[in-house]
Amino acid sequence: MMTFEANIPDREECRTCSLTFAYKEINLLYEIAMILSSTTDINESIEKSMRRLKQHGYLERCALFKKKEELNELELLNSIDLESYQKKMATYRFGEGATGLAASSREPIVIENIHNNIDYLNKMGNITTQMVSYVAVPLLQDDEVTGVISANIGKNSPLGFDEIVRMLTIVGSLFVGSLKLQQTIVKEKESITELKTYYQEEMQKEYKFENIVGKSTKMQHVFSLINTVAPTDATILIRGETGTGKELIATAIHNLSRRQNGPFIKLNCAAISETLLESELFGHEKGAFTDAREMRKGRFELADGGTLFLDEIGDITPSLQVKLLRILQEQEFERVGGNKTIKTNVRLVAATNRNLEDMVRKGEFREDLFYRLNVIPINLPPLRERYEDVKLLIEHYLRRFMKEHRKNMYFTKAAMELLLDYPWPGNIRELQNTMERMVLICPDGELQPEMLAHVLPFNYQKLYMQNEIAPTTQPITMHVPLSTPQIDLPPSGHMTKKSLHELERDSIMQALTDSHGIQTKAARLLGMTARQIGYKIKQYGIEI
Repeated sequence: MMTFEANIPDREECRTCSLTFAYKEINLLYEIAMILSSTTDINESIEKSMRRLKQHGYLERCALFKKKEELNELELLNSIDLESYQKKMATYRFGEGATGLAASSREPIVIENIHNNIDYLNKMGNITTQMVSYVAVPLLQDDEVTGVISANIGKNSPLGFDEIVRMLTIVGSLFVGSLKLQQTIVKEKESITELKTYYQEEMQKEYKFENIVGKSTKMQHVFSLINTVAPTDATILIRGETGTGKELIATAIHNLSRRQNGPFIKLNCAAISETLLESELFGHEKGAFTDAREMRKGRFELADGGTLFLDEIGDITPSLQVKLLRILQEQEFERVGGNKTIKTNVRLVAATNRNLEDMVRKGEFREDLFYRLNVIPINLPPLRERYEDVKLLIEHYLRRFMKEHRKNMYFTKAAMELLLDYPWPGNIRELQNTMERMVLICPDGELQPEMLAHVLPFNYQKLYMQNEIAPTTQPITMHVPLSTPQIDLPPSGHMTKKSLHELERDSIMQALTDSHGIQTKAARLLGMTARQIGYKIKQYGIEI
């Protein structure tokens, strides 16, 4: 009875100690959880948490290993008290050493004395006398090993091996959960970035129709007409200046038609001689002419069940016009040198930049063929009549060629205004070629008007000189008189070289005075380029 009473205080004391330690343990885990959730730098948080464990005497050194993707190998992710060269050496294959064994067995590995155990490989080095034991705990997620957390334990650790394993399991789970959350956030950011890019592209597509850029009223009318007539089999005549995108329109018509799965055959009638053009259109039999060594199908035969696009239809000869009229009316033809009638089912889309009505009046184009081709006319406006589309096209081709040539460029407001004011006589083709030339020749960064004047065609340089453009720099203070004395010119036929130079110098000085010292403006007044006037100012020693 007395013995029983004597043992009671001991049990209560143990229980009190156990509760006190449990409270400290829970408080430490709460502190670690707060550290992990208080910052976005997860690696820094993990290392800080490991140091808190060391400060409380639970371990001497801690390391977190991560399983490599699709490999049974562990790489060091976070640690404390390791040098860079030690971190590089700390990799383990599954089953290699105590760390790799924990991953392969999916069970905690405890080494009571690291100084006489061959399973402790000591890849990280620097074992001290304070380090006695080693514990490696596998980290599982969805029943898969994602990593291992390990610790070197000192001889004065307040925990037993079971408590160490439990602590590392909880802490490791917190680490893995934080890492997974960080990966989720990173993926969501990437997804948002991708969605942003996608929606930007979708917004740009508001002004695209089958790869045709345009938001102007005239182009919207063209798009609406294409949507209406494309599903039919009616013959279409696309009319417009060179470079307005007639081939793109023909492609869009085919892609939106019931024949979209059939062939889309193209032929430029102006690029081939009359003799070869007939063979290209209708094909030829073997021996039909010199070099006809075998039978060859023509474009009408190749396009059977699909669409045939004939560009520059106004350039075909009268004899071919007759044959083309027959095939449009009868849907049949004979190959060159043959007498077999071939049936074909082709939807014809023709295009021209010529005035066919005027050619009909002059007898250069058959009237009946014109009406047969002109069932559905689509008139493409020149780029100078599509002002709203010019900026869209400039930005479209700038992005395209910057990506292709790996450059990063942008226009100043003044430079963009120059391009918008240009009438683009060559239409979209000229704009496309000009943009590629700019991207190739100009350096990365800001594109100034002066740079464009040296890149664009000569006729555009002339336009640049004629336009009133706000200076990109502060006006230059002039030191020339406000008025220039009149020059008495020698009698006609006796103009000397000196008097010519004097006249040119005085003209430049007057232009500089009128333009308040702005060289580019003075150059425009004189019909010169900025480079030319700069050379003349230096040549004549004009002070500005």
